[in-house]
Amino acid sequence: MGKKVLIVGGVAGGASAAARLRRLDENAEIIMFERDGYISFANCGLPYHIGEVIKEREKLLVQTPEAMKKRFNIDVRINSEITSIDPNNKKVIVKSADRGIYEESYDYIILSPGAKPIKPNIPGINSSRIFSLRNIPDTDRIKDYVDNRNIGSAIVIGGGFIGVEMAENLVERNIKVTLVEAAPHILAPFDSDMVVITEKEMEQKGIKLILGDGVKAFSEENSSVQVTLNSGKTLSADMIILAIGVTPDTGFLKDSGIEFGPKGHIIVNDRMETNIEGIYAVGDAIEVMDFITGQKTAIPLAGPANKQGRI
Repeated sequence: MGKKVLIVGGVAGGASAAARLRRLDENAEIIMFERDGYISFANCGLPYHIGEVIKEREKLLVQTPEAMKKRFNIDVRINSEITSIDPNNKKVIVKSADRGIYEESYDYIILSPGAKPIKPNIPGINSSRIFSLRNIPDTDRIKDYVDNRNIGSAIVIGGGFIGVEMAENLVERNIKVTLVEAAPHILAPFDSDMVVITEKEMEQKGIKLILGDGVKAFSEENSSVQVTLNSGKTLSADMIILAIGVTPDTGFLKDSGIEFGPKGHIIVNDRMETNIEGIYAVGDAIEVMDFITGQKTAIPLAGPANKQGRI
């Protein structure tokens, strides 16, 4: 009997690890668990489907569970959430839409649970007109809203990658966009002399930038949402995109004995091993070493996740 490997999360890191592992080992039993209904989708492309730059939704789906099974002989279980890991007995608990709750044993685990959008405790944040973007269902919801609600204006909160991409794509749909960023500049990873070029480009495309100001409160007014900023300024729009960053989706690991960094990221070495033997972790949920500065950081992007999956 070959070794039994469970992969938790089936997007960039998890799918890459599964495919690479199968190419290296024909006999391993590989089971991939994905909490949502979709695996291996092009998460970088999600805003561009909303903007109709990527017209066909199928283009976002790199692999399907069926194709993964046929091509790589990987047992893909969608709508299946791992709720806890017991490293002493090498078992996990699975909560599945079609099989209920069951146990699965393992020899090795690869954790690729990703990160979820940060949703701070701001008054009015639960309005149905405030959207965040992580996966295909989110994309469908936002696109449906833009397609069918006659949206004239939108406010994007957050000037990171997703915020900027969403602003770009809403402008493509002829929506008037205001982008609000609490820091002095958008795109924090970039140097300010480079970011200024991007900011100028966005303003030339008609996007209104409000920098150095954060959100204090949201409130619904008839058919729009009013945003009150820390400066006291108020804005109003038909919809809001909340993109102020992500936080590792690792709550289910709290009793596993796995070590976390100060912001809840899983700590791994350069072989992607956690502190628990036989458990590896990749992707948006881990803390990595910055190649340039040697400092600990997190880079929640698909490119690094794919490479880590291969490692």
